Amino acid sequence: MAMSPTQNPFFCCDCSFHRLLKLQKLLSLEKLASIQMLMITEQVTLEDVYKARKIVRRYLPKTPLITSPALSKRLGFDAYVKCDNTLPTGAFKVRGGINLISQLSDSEKRRGVIAASTGNHAQSVAYASCLFGAKAIIGMPVGSNPTKVEATRCYGATVKFHGKDYDEARLWVEEEAKRKRYRYIHSANEPLLIAGVGTLYLEIMEEVPDIDAIIVPIGGGSGAAAACIVAKAINPNVKVIGVQAEKAPAVYLSWRNRRLMETASADTFAEGLATRVAFKLTFDILTRMIDDIVLVSEEEIENAIVTLLETTRQLAEGAGAAATAAAFKMREQLQGKKVALPLTGGNLTLETLRKTLKKS
Repeated sequence: MAMSPTQNPFFCCDCSFHRLLKLQKLLSLEKLASIQMLMITEQVTLEDVYKARKIVRRYLPKTPLITSPALSKRLGFDAYVKCDNTLPTGAFKVRGGINLISQLSDSEKRRGVIAASTGNHAQSVAYASCLFGAKAIIGMPVGSNPTKVEATRCYGATVKFHGKDYDEARLWVEEEAKRKRYRYIHSANEPLLIAGVGTLYLEIMEEVPDIDAIIVPIGGGSGAAAACIVAKAINPNVKVIGVQAEKAPAVYLSWRNRRLMETASADTFAEGLATRVAFKLTFDILTRMIDDIVLVSEEEIENAIVTLLETTRQLAEGAGAAATAAAFKMREQLQGKKVALPLTGGNLTLETLRKTLKKS
C-alpha cells in the first residue's frame, strides 16, 4: 500500500539533510547511499510536485477526468481520459510554465524569458509571462500551427520564426539567449517545468488511486518524466507507458539504445511530438523509470482524434490523441485494467480537423 506524503519519510522536513537523517534510522547505509544518489541525479521528486501544486492551483482549475462507456467498450478496459485540453491554453504545459515563471526573480522577468516551441510550450511561457509580468520571446519554426501562433501573440509574447522544425528554432533560441541574456526556458531540461506538469498526474493518482497504467505522449519528455516521478512514488506497481510518433522516434530510439540519439527528421503532423532529439534530464528519468515506449502511426493518431470526438466529445490535437492511439494498439495487453489516457492538448487547426474527418 502506498504511503501518504505525511507518512513518507521524504516529506517529514523540507531540508534534504534532515530527511536523510530520518532515513538513516530506517535504512542500511548502502540503501541510504543509493537513495541519496537518486535524489541528486533525478533533480525532481514527488515533494517538488506537491510544492508546485500549491502554486499551480492558485491559477488553474483541476481538469476533468472523464470516463466513456463507449470508449471503454471499444478498448476492452476502463479508460479514464484526463482533459487538459480544457486549460486556458488548451494544453497541459501551462502547468509547468506557471510553476517556473512564478519563481523567477524580478530582474529575470525584466530582462525577459525566451523559449523554442512548436506551440504548446510557447503558449505556456507566454501565458505565464503575462500572468507574472515577464517579457517573453518565442522562437517557432516556419509553418507552425497558426492557432497556436495567434494565441501566443495574444498573451503578449513576441514570436520569431526560425528554421524548418522545432530543433532548428531551438538552436536559434539558445544563441539568442546567450547574446541578450534572456532566461532560456527549455521545453524539457527544466526541473520546475517537470514538477508543474506533474500536477496533472497527481490529480489522476488522487482521483483513481487504483489506476493500473498511465499512457503518456512523448515529445521532449517532460510529461512522461513527470508521470514516472509521481506514479512510481505513490504506487510503484503503476505502469507508465510512453508513446511517440513513428515519424518522430528520437526518445524511443534513445531509450531502446540507452544513449541520447538524434533522428534526421520529425515529420509527424502531431507537432507536440515532433522533436528530432532526446533531452538529458527527461531521458535520464525515463531510462530509469518508464516501463515501455511504443510507436504509433499517423493514421493511428488520426483515428484516435476521431474516436475521442465520437466517444467523449473532446477535441484532441495529434499529440493529445497519442495516448488513445497507443491504447488501441495495446488493448490486448491492457484488457480488464484501469488505464489513464492524458488528453494533453486540444489545439487542432480547423484545416487539420477537416482533413482528419474526411479520412475517417
